[in-house]
Amino acid sequence: MNRHVPPHGHPTRPDLAPCAAMLLAGAICIASGANAFAAEADAALWATIRGARVIDLSHTWDSKSPIAGVNPPYAFSLAATHGKTRGSFKDGDQLSFTSETMTWSGQHGAPSIDALGHIGRDGKLFGGVDAAAATSDLAGIGASGTGAHLGIDRFPNDLLINRAILLDVAFWVKGDATPLPAKFEITAQHLKDAEKRQGVSVRKGDTVFIRTGWGQHFAGDSATYAGEASPGPGLDAAEYLIQAGARVVGNDTLTFEQRPPITMTPKFQVFPVHMRLIADSGVFIIENLNLEELSAARAYEFTVVTPPIKVRGGTGSALRAFALVPPRR
Repeated sequence: MNRHVPPHGHPTRPDLAPCAAMLLAGAICIASGANAFAAEADAALWATIRGARVIDLSHTWDSKSPIAGVNPPYAFSLAATHGKTRGSFKDGDQLSFTSETMTWSGQHGAPSIDALGHIGRDGKLFGGVDAAAATSDLAGIGASGTGAHLGIDRFPNDLLINRAILLDVAFWVKGDATPLPAKFEITAQHLKDAEKRQGVSVRKGDTVFIRTGWGQHFAGDSATYAGEASPGPGLDAAEYLIQAGARVVGNDTLTFEQRPPITMTPKFQVFPVHMRLIADSGVFIIENLNLEELSAARAYEFTVVTPPIKVRGGTGSALRAFALVPPRR
């Protein structure tokens, strides 16, 4: 493409008109080329997305879903029904509508994600923020003026859609689709073994999901799912994920970490993995994932979409999470 080069010196006023016209024509040409390139890129992106297989990582959530005992209960009720609203607007009984009222903790859901302000250690939140001050106003994390950046509404945009890997520890330990035993602790070595066998590796910035097989109990045996014991990562595995650079981690259990979530090393701690990941390291935790279809598809590396509800000062959020993987062949 030829470009107009203005003459040296200061042209007289009559010469500015053709010069401006040529510059405008060149700008239009450049813009047209950029628009064409953008259109091709958009078409390619859409073709890739449209051709991907969507795997739902969410269970169906209802009043019978298992909830951790430390969280408030869930309640759902229709506040308006079609039977009662038909004719409300005197339109000849054409329109009817329905709506509901839900009472629950934002941390609930299947799956759900914890905000960085959800967990503290020794009175401090991630980055050394005063935990008590951050929640001194009951309107939410940071409503007091301290620690607002740790609410779920500040979940980073670059993590809404991210590279993710599945480490199917249950499959490699059990050799089939059955869940791990209730008191099974997942270690760093289990994660490394899964990486090696699957031909994947945790990269800095990744979302990492760990399958225990426990998700089969969510609807099939909720009492077991919410019971006193379940498999999950211990501190050793948590440290490996931190050092590998994971920014989001998750699995298919109620608490992510092994339950009971207690350790005596190096001292007595409750929810030690949560403290190490969230409060110490700023790593988000997702719980209650449905990883069975991913496992069956042997989809070990994929694009994951995990958008929390943007509630100001929220301690966490339910997700409608899903993975984009190559289509079946």
